Amino acid sequence: GPWLKMIHGVPTSSWDWVPMLPALAADHRVLVFDLLGFGESDKPTGHDWSSFEQADILEALWKHFEARETRVVAHDVGLTVALELLARQQEGALPVRLVDMTLLNGGVYAGFHRPRPIQGWLQRPVVGPLIARMLGEVRFGTALSEVFGPTHQPGREALHEHWLSVARRDGSRNYHRLIRYIPERRANAARWESALEQTSVPTRFVWGMADPVSGAPMVEVIRRRRPGADIVELADVGHYPQLEDPASVVEAILRADHGRSDGSDHA
Repeated sequence: GPWLKMIHGVPTSSWDWVPMLPALAADHRVLVFDLLGFGESDKPTGHDWSSFEQADILEALWKHFEARETRVVAHDVGLTVALELLARQQEGALPVRLVDMTLLNGGVYAGFHRPRPIQGWLQRPVVGPLIARMLGEVRFGTALSEVFGPTHQPGREALHEHWLSVARRDGSRNYHRLIRYIPERRANAARWESALEQTSVPTRFVWGMADPVSGAPMVEVIRRRRPGADIVELADVGHYPQLEDPASVVEAILRADHGRSDGSDHA
């Protein structure tokens, strides 16, 4: 089947996609990976992460697997990486053709993203590194649970697994550096937002409306800035649709594929 690229968000890993993989892998070649600094990937100390670098890594993966075109599903900071890839395609600089995109909750429009308090503190020059070193499993679990919908709270075991993906290789010590995607979004807002608004690539938004970071208010902005946008609203879902309501996300991805095959316009 066609290639399907899954790009996870902060602070988790490609494990986010596990509930959806059996259904999607039935008729897709699904490519999941951990962004640099996350999960099983390298976590170099002192490295300055960038969405541009993560996009370069994706290009290298596609080259390695000899992929010529792909569908994309992206969440959170993965959404930002997807927008950079979209901008490159519009410039004629992307060697792989993006067939369509399904975007889950994230800071599409930087000015309307609502970072959590801890994310603000992590961005501070002196305080950020201290908080990163002090971050433990309990505080991590509490912060992650806060962005889930009230009726879709993660269990203790799931939170523990997410923490292991963060803590492996002392990854939590890099938190203050990984969070720099937030000011990077603001600095590159014109590039990434215009790429989304001008693209002809069919794009579907599958959105948790109960997300305190980028929920219902972000959808209002998307509708205003991109009239006629294809949006699937999940009323009681928070920041992690792929974990909170994986069946609805799978349905939206497969429906988008069938519509594209029928010549329907999802943009």
